[in-house]
Amino acid sequence: MRILGIDPGTGICGFGVIEKNRPIDYGVITTPAHTPLPERLEDIYNSLNEIIQLDRPEVMAIEKLFFKQNITTGISVAEARGVCLLVARQNHLPIFEYAPNQIKNAICGYGQAHKPQIQEMVRVQLGLQSVPKPDDAADALAVAIVHSFVAKEGN
Repeated sequence: MRILGIDPGTGICGFGVIEKNRPIDYGVITTPAHTPLPERLEDIYNSLNEIIQLDRPEVMAIEKLFFKQNITTGISVAEARGVCLLVARQNHLPIFEYAPNQIKNAICGYGQAHKPQIQEMVRVQLGLQSVPKPDDAADALAVAIVHSFVAKEGN
């Protein structure tokens, strides 16, 4: 199964496509900082559509939102996440959502794992020479890996 993992964000939206625990494609969609939000969301929409057309995933796994402090940032990330969900629906991809602590627990065995631990486990799981960069791409790959674990359990 080819899985598209998404780490949603407005400024940086991570994506990672895996199949049989092999990386197919990964990276980030970036939008310029002082661009109006509707333009940034349109950039995410168009870029994600291109990624889906190019990589042909069968499902999308996306991180659920979690924010503690800055509600303004949380709202814009929620809007970017909504765009990602819309693109998946328009491309007829089943959507699976995972909480941050669920991802950390599945990847590292510990729900409070730190980013470097997650990144190293992503590297190991996918047999990469180095940790995927930037961090948002590694996070998106982690989401995809978690879904691959869940899909295996379901079979």
